[in-house]
Amino acid sequence: MVPFIDLRGQYRDLKPEIDAAVLRVLESGQFALGPEVAEFEREYAAYVGTRHAVAVNSGTSALHLALLALGIATGDEVITTPMTFIATAAAIRYVGATPKFVDIAPDTYTIDPALIERAITPRTRAILPVHLYGQMAAMDDILDVANRHGLPVIEDAAQAHGAKDAKGRPAGSLGRAGCFSFYPTKNLGACGEGGILVTNDDAIASASRARRDWGQSARYQHTLLGYNYRMDGIQGAILRVKLGHLERWTEARRAHAGRYRTLLGEADVRLPYERPGTRHVFHVYAIRSTQRDALRRHLDATGIQTGVHYPTPLHLQPVFADLGHRRGDFPVAESLAAEQLSLPMFAELTAAQIRDVAVAVKAFEHVVA
Repeated sequence: MVPFIDLRGQYRDLKPEIDAAVLRVLESGQFALGPEVAEFEREYAAYVGTRHAVAVNSGTSALHLALLALGIATGDEVITTPMTFIATAAAIRYVGATPKFVDIAPDTYTIDPALIERAITPRTRAILPVHLYGQMAAMDDILDVANRHGLPVIEDAAQAHGAKDAKGRPAGSLGRAGCFSFYPTKNLGACGEGGILVTNDDAIASASRARRDWGQSARYQHTLLGYNYRMDGIQGAILRVKLGHLERWTEARRAHAGRYRTLLGEADVRLPYERPGTRHVFHVYAIRSTQRDALRRHLDATGIQTGVHYPTPLHLQPVFADLGHRRGDFPVAESLAAEQLSLPMFAELTAAQIRDVAVAVKAFEHVVA
């Protein structure tokens, strides 16, 4: 069997370091925030290249805090993409605003900058691009539109730890705020839930630090309506360990993607596109097939696990039915949703496993012939 991801294997590789980090927190008795979280914030801000990092309990919480810090509220609109995990649009709804969807580019699957301007209305208050599958959205083009209209940009970088654009700028560092998830399956994953907001804006950082801890400016002094969004000390300690391995893991993922590209070059599937000069970190290795569901059943029968990211775009989800969208409104996203298939991708994947996956994908052509 080739697993889709192997979290147990990652833990076995890092067991002495992780066990020591957890024990350090247990012995300190500081389980909510604390020095390990503070050090992780400092280290992650340095990694991304921002002045501030505010650790929280999930990527969704980071998005929520960023929107709140920018004053986005009921009656406002936030432009985003329908091809993403629901957390992106859910966070917009949490502040009472409305997600305004824009279709994706047909090559990168990130929001199409050419379509953003026509979606702007007098109610638009922000643009929220998603760096999907590990590839950054076209941030220069997005920022050009945003700057012309005086709109802040929040980067949903939940799938893009370590990704860079063609100028070498890290994901999360270009907008007013960047939001990352440390869900266990992410390229940098906690042993549980976690997230972080990064920013160069002192006011956003200050408000987000207060709101994550019940809006406190000092103990029992509540200046803002806050939330219990604190990161656990154990997660901070574990993430500090894993951050030290992230670059090695990223290069492994990129090498795996190169091997897939070579072995699947003549297969009847569409391979991922990487914008020239950028650093795609391959959170998932997303191929496309017009016979996606049959191919997935075939791979499952041969012991190869796969994923679909995502089978129903957000504008067609029942929870957003009140927005009035219909099938056909965002055809590029809908086409991707019908054809996308994620192959096994994790740092510890072996060359033999990749070969087995490629052989099985190419064998499918003979099965259906």
